[in-house]
Amino acid sequence: MDKGKYGRLDRLVQEKRHDPYEPREKFPEPTICKQCGAVYMDGRWTWTDNAPEKANMAICPACRRIKDHLPAGTLTLTGKFLQSHGSEIMNLIKNEERAEKAKHPLERIMEIKQESGSIVVLTTGIHVARRIGEAIHNSYHGDYELKYGDAEKTVFIAWHRD
Repeated sequence: MDKGKYGRLDRLVQEKRHDPYEPREKFPEPTICKQCGAVYMDGRWTWTDNAPEKANMAICPACRRIKDHLPAGTLTLTGKFLQSHGSEIMNLIKNEERAEKAKHPLERIMEIKQESGSIVVLTTGIHVARRIGEAIHNSYHGDYELKYGDAEKTVFIAWHRD
């Protein structure tokens, strides 16, 4: 078969995966999230005490993820070390989220589940999940694994230490 000017004819075309929580169009400025109060101004979501009086109202992508219970980040912590240092690790998780969320309102913890010897942290963004995972690994060492899924729109992190 002649490939001609088109090159290989048997290649597999990968469709782009789109994040359903990434808006197709920009929000009108200013827009206030009616659930969390974050403000969309200058092309980004921020926290502000000086919210404009006349603003559009919408639900920000993070609040939509929380409502739909569809996390972008999943961090699973396991091991005997977790049992004896659980409260320290929980404080570290909350401090890292607080620091990330202060700068980036769309990066939040959705839920923390403590189940039979493990902690599962679900987040609205991949960056806060990575930040928490790396902070735990840097502080307590152990085995750390990070995997991206869905065209790098989701992240799965596992940490274990006996």
